[in-house]
Amino acid sequence: MAILYQADLRPGEDAASLLEDHFAHAGSESQGDRAFVEALVYGVLRGIKEIDEALGAALQNWTVERLGCVERAILRLGVFELLRQPATPPKVAVDEAVRLAKTYAQEESAGLVNGVLDRIMNERRPQPPTPGTRPGALGGVE
Repeated sequence: MAILYQADLRPGEDAASLLEDHFAHAGSESQGDRAFVEALVYGVLRGIKEIDEALGAALQNWTVERLGCVERAILRLGVFELLRQPATPPKVAVDEAVRLAKTYAQEESAGLVNGVLDRIMNERRPQPPTPGTRPGALGGVE
């Protein structure tokens, strides 16, 4: 989240240099942790247009640009995990984003993060097949 926050504050700066700065000051992380963080950061930055569109659609009476930098970074990370990280259970992605908001953002931000990500999770979650149909069948009917 901190790297995405920095990317928002320093537009145009290379993601690789932001990652290097972060790891130089963060202490010793395992290679697995570093690879995970890099995958998240690059994933969010590559998909920022789709992520911001999903956020914009889920925000009510608000825009992505009006969000605080911390809240925007947390929400972008959460949306990326919901939409592009199938190995992460959706509820885990939402819970982790809410935890980050409680720790790093303003007091009321946790409710905003929870509401927005919950809306995206419920709208984008694949619907179970209707009884009597099978997935992939022509017209959905057996």
